[in-house]
Amino acid sequence: MSKATVTRLFIGAGVAIIAGAILAVAAVWIAIANGVFVMNGSDIVGLHGGAAAWSLLGLGIAGALAIMGGLIAGLVSWIGALLNTWQLESKAWFIGLLLLGIFNFGFFAMVAFILAGPDGQTLAAIRRAQVAAQPTSA
Repeated sequence: MSKATVTRLFIGAGVAIIAGAILAVAAVWIAIANGVFVMNGSDIVGLHGGAAAWSLLGLGIAGALAIMGGLIAGLVSWIGALLNTWQLESKAWFIGLLLLGIFNFGFFAMVAFILAGPDGQTLAAIRRAQVAAQPTSA
């Protein structure tokens, strides 16, 4: 996977997560404002049924699905970055992405890769072209 594809996928994942979070928070906020929840002090103890409750439930589910889709896209972009950096001769970027991802700092690793990381596919293509251009001894 090229670095450009990884970048697009990672940014799209971030947008999906943010949009999903906004939808989910908006659904809860509107539900509280419209009295959909039965409150006992600051606790939610029940729901008032009706069209508003079902509509807001759908909005909340849509937000949760957008968040899950964004998380899956982020994971796929991280795997794509790992595959991209595996093609480099120096494995420093690969090891850094792998370890930071395993120890739950994958977001920071991906931001560093997008801003400063090399494109393993471009470098691998250049290396193949150089090998193909070398004269063969007979």
